[in-house]
Amino acid sequence: MNKLKKIGLTALSASLVAISANAGEMSVSGSAKIATEGFTGENQNAGTTFSMGNQLTFSGSGELENGLNVSLTFILDQNDDKAADNQSTAGYYNNGTPFDSHSVSVGNDSIGTLVFAGEGGSSASGAIDTTAAGDLWDAFDGKTYIDADSTTVLPDLAKTAAAGDNSIFYTTPELVDGLTLVASYSPQGSNKESASGYGINYTGVEGLSVHYADSDVVGATAAADGDNTVLKASYAYGPVTVSYSNMEHDLQATANDVEVTSYAISYTVTDSISVTYGNEESEKGTGNTDAEIDGITASYTAGGMTISASRYDGENLAYTTGSDEDMEYWALSASFAF
Repeated sequence: MNKLKKIGLTALSASLVAISANAGEMSVSGSAKIATEGFTGENQNAGTTFSMGNQLTFSGSGELENGLNVSLTFILDQNDDKAADNQSTAGYYNNGTPFDSHSVSVGNDSIGTLVFAGEGGSSASGAIDTTAAGDLWDAFDGKTYIDADSTTVLPDLAKTAAAGDNSIFYTTPELVDGLTLVASYSPQGSNKESASGYGINYTGVEGLSVHYADSDVVGATAAADGDNTVLKASYAYGPVTVSYSNMEHDLQATANDVEVTSYAISYTVTDSISVTYGNEESEKGTGNTDAEIDGITASYTAGGMTISASRYDGENLAYTTGSDEDMEYWALSASFAF
């Protein structure tokens, strides 16, 4: 009997190896990027910083005999947002770092697509939560200033509904011309309930794109529970594209509610040159001063090379009127796709 078990296991192992080898090939994509940025404002002396892109995306896909398309994607990123979680008390990193987002998708044009994300998944609203202006606020996120010998860290000016690890995201096939529905599910975590979300996408009119989604927000306490809704719309006519977005993060504790309204106007000068002006306004709770950012970005693309220049002006970035909260940001970058 033991010999038969060994023979069976050997045959099974061989078949699994054969299936794995014939399922498809993994490919690697990425780009080279060099960037520099800086800040100005009262009590700002951060200087100019330089950085480079260092992210690689591994992906592979194949079609099964039953018509299902299966794909695998994972990202190798030195600045993985999970690095802190994987660091031991002795300062050494556990296995897995610096692997970042990774997911498996299964589906086809008839049944839609189901994505299981081990890390880096999206909730229904999180999938479209970039503001119309392109998240200008993120340039100031976590920036510090010194006022009266105390250091203040600028807060997030936008709140999202994160999906968490081992989340599920489903997109229906096209129901009518340009119309799809989406749904998301985040499993129950430690001392937390599970969360779900839904959304709708419409691109059935030439030049028009409309997206709406609503997702549960599950916090560590009941006061941190709530809803996250996102509405986005854009319309392109010739070389001009006008975009609008509204993001609401409503919690049981209303003092932590955040609403971000944004718009942008983009103009394609030539096939190589484009310019975008954007504005974002963030409102938190009641009785606070709204934070506002406006910025302009210009880019030039030729033969796989893109050179970009940006300048943003931020006011009341900590929701009060202190002059230390008014900052300017500039950035230059060159990226190369190959």
